[in-house]
Amino acid sequence: MAYSIVIDTNKLNLTLYKDGIVYRIYPVALGKPSTPTPKGTYTIVNRAVNPGGPFGARWLGLSKPHYGIHGTNNPASIGNYVTNGCIRLYNKDVIELSNLVPIGTEVQII
Repeated sequence: MAYSIVIDTNKLNLTLYKDGIVYRIYPVALGKPSTPTPKGTYTIVNRAVNPGGPFGARWLGLSKPHYGIHGTNNPASIGNYVTNGCIRLYNKDVIELSNLVPIGTEVQII
């Protein structure tokens, strides 16, 4: 199984593809205007379980240093442009995503 991720900065969602077919769509919070989420193509390079602080239940680090897909300790923020550039998901969603995607998964931010 090959997974890939597309994050749509206009729709505020993350689409997980499995073998090129939409598998899951998750709502996200993205970077505020002063610290926008960086567009481009990256890969997942590391992961952490319960990373602490504002990062919620999981951290999936991107190949762009200091940026990642993570959970939240503020679920009311999902669906808004409020982060410092990271992609924020509900904890239940980031746990599911983290359990599915391996290191090396491609992440496109459009």
